Amino acid sequence: MSLNIAQIRADFPILQEKIRGKQLVYLDNGASTQKPHAVIEAEKYYYEHQYANIHRGVHYLSQIGTDLYENVRKQIRQFINAKHDHEIIFTKGTTNAINLVAYTFGRKFINEGDEIVVTEMEHHSNIVPWQMLCEEKKCVLKFIPLQEDGSISLEDAERLITSKTKLVSVVYVSNALGTINPIPELIAIAHKNGAKILVDAAQAIQHFTIDVRALDADFLVFSGHKIYGPTGTGVLYGKEEILNEMPPYEGGGDMIKSVSFKGTTYNDLPFKFEAGTPNIAGCIALGTAVKYVQDTGIEYIRAYETELLQYATEQLSQIEGLKLYGTAKHKSSVISFLMEGIYPYDVGVLLDNMGIAIRTGHHCAQPVMDHYGIPGTCRASFAFYNTKEEVYVLIEGILKAKKMLS
Repeated sequence: MSLNIAQIRADFPILQEKIRGKQLVYLDNGASTQKPHAVIEAEKYYYEHQYANIHRGVHYLSQIGTDLYENVRKQIRQFINAKHDHEIIFTKGTTNAINLVAYTFGRKFINEGDEIVVTEMEHHSNIVPWQMLCEEKKCVLKFIPLQEDGSISLEDAERLITSKTKLVSVVYVSNALGTINPIPELIAIAHKNGAKILVDAAQAIQHFTIDVRALDADFLVFSGHKIYGPTGTGVLYGKEEILNEMPPYEGGGDMIKSVSFKGTTYNDLPFKFEAGTPNIAGCIALGTAVKYVQDTGIEYIRAYETELLQYATEQLSQIEGLKLYGTAKHKSSVISFLMEGIYPYDVGVLLDNMGIAIRTGHHCAQPVMDHYGIPGTCRASFAFYNTKEEVYVLIEGILKAKKMLS
């Protein structure tokens, strides 16, 4: 079986749009993916026909909304093969989920002199929360170094993750380079040293199957808008026994069981970490997005995107003066590159004038750029609705930009 790309593209209305008079070629999927009609309609339908607040209302609409919302929790549990529904915490996104772990697990279990280990390829959201924690608790943040091809070595991980390490927090797929990290091996190293591990799956969840129990991940986070769902939605998975030991993050709303002037009793999982009224419509639409991916077949998505990545890499490699950044053996569908003597922003602007959307800059991963001694890159990131014809348009656009700017 193969994907019907024409049918898939028809499901995404924005792909029919013209930008500056040119057919849109959207290659900025690492920043955010486009939304299929079903996701857009799911959110619209909820507001038009089913909207009410959830969990406490006794009336019909509140019960309908509660059921829809909690069914998505069950659906996400099944999607990543968590053991319990209450191990799925809804968040505003990956950044919010990482901060939740830093502010709760970090402040309770990480103390002066303890160590946190990340990699040099992390995006800022998986660096800054740990730096803030280290400033407060006087713990130590260590970085597994990048190798020239954009991968990390397990020998470095073995050297840096020790009995002093309390947490390893590592990206599954680099947003800047496309590198797929050896997560099973890193989890084994962390656990061998008694450390917990958080897996940032923001750039992985939409590209291949993830099984948190097979991985034995302690935490896993991702954003809804990277998997064709709405912005402002996301998931924190955590093992039940760890989540139960963590204090609440924010106060108010569903995280409360009872309140008096003498004190507050906190709610059970997962509500302990879900203060306030959540993004109900967005969460319901996230469930529709996950179903869309499941119905399409994530194994077919993976195979198609791998083929597209290989084709694009081969084609881009033939452009004289173009240098690729991130050439690790195991990659997802991200290509970072620079044209010799041309600032990436200028390439991005010229491509935009041709209807081609790529990302330029440091991609919220400045340490990666520092490693290579560059200010940023041009990044083309592919989804399963992209085509080889669009790769050809990109190549033609780069050649035109090179001719104009050289």
